[in-house]
Amino acid sequence: MKNISRREALGTMMVGGTGLALTNFPDLVTADANERGDEIMATEGQTSGAATSVRAFGGQHQPKPLPFNPAKLNGFSEKLIRSHWENNYGGAVKALNAVEQRLQELLRDKELPPYVYGNLKREELVRTGSVVLHEHYFANLGGDGKAGGKALGLVKQWFGSYEQWEAEFKKTANALAGGSGWVILAHNMHTGEVHNYWAWDHMHNAPMSRPLLVLDMYEHAYHMDYGAAAAKYVDAFAQNVNWEEVNRRAEASLKGVHPQSGTNNIAILQMEKVGS
Repeated sequence: MKNISRREALGTMMVGGTGLALTNFPDLVTADANERGDEIMATEGQTSGAATSVRAFGGQHQPKPLPFNPAKLNGFSEKLIRSHWENNYGGAVKALNAVEQRLQELLRDKELPPYVYGNLKREELVRTGSVVLHEHYFANLGGDGKAGGKALGLVKQWFGSYEQWEAEFKKTANALAGGSGWVILAHNMHTGEVHNYWAWDHMHNAPMSRPLLVLDMYEHAYHMDYGAAAAKYVDAFAQNVNWEEVNRRAEASLKGVHPQSGTNNIAILQMEKVGS
């Protein structure tokens, strides 16, 4: 095993920001993510040394396309939306792939200091959260902002009225203004309740909670158009919510169905048990 210097260890730790600054691991940052992902998947199921490739660390995530025309949102410039999607969300996807690939490599190193691996595991969680929340954010934009259906019924049930829910949602968002984080309207599958959760970063979310509506409060989401006027951004967001998507998530969550595949969660567990 190559001895890891303090500088290299710090390089592993310094993975904050979109750029994934793992500059002391050149094999990680210079290799094309798709090529390395292909190599990993090509060797899946084969033995390399004492271990086989780990499918969970495939590093082949691809950005999802915008589900709307970025030039047609009310109150948002096309430049802002494209920059957010390409640089921040796209950067998170690339960073997640890079972290997974590095985890694949270091998993086999029995002499690796635990804190080095631990820092990468933290970054795995950070990047996963960023990718998932950004995908929810963009998917719940592109609508006319008019609430209805199952989601409207849920917010009325748990907040008394749509107006009270909206006021609480915006108050939570404005509490994050000038900093970073997310507001997540979520169905808590443990308690059965619906809440507007305050999330300081990509790792904050109540356990067993399914996001119904996601608002990005990082400055990159609005500063280009609104500067420090975060409250105006929040108002513009509300006018562009795609409540059909929010309803789809709400209905899936209440049925215990995975929102992407349409598969019941219990069925997923049964399939995993059969395949194990």
